[in-house]
Amino acid sequence: MMDLSLAGLIGAVIGTIVAALAYVPLLTFVERRLRSRVSAGSAEERESFEQEASLLRRAVLAVDIIVFAGIGYWVGAMMAD
Repeated sequence: MMDLSLAGLIGAVIGTIVAALAYVPLLTFVERRLRSRVSAGSAEERESFEQEASLLRRAVLAVDIIVFAGIGYWVGAMMAD
């Protein structure tokens, strides 16, 4: 069975909070870059972009949480040892 340390779990929670705080600026940066490429397109292209942007938002959030929670757990566990 996997052993979870309290310090690691606290680090993971802190990492998740950091991920939530980093989500908006990161998403704004990525969307701004993508919108500049699609701005002159037709209505059909803009609709397609909105669907892709919705998927992108979810993917960025998922990766953001996984990465920062993982780093937080690792740092917390390292500090406890």
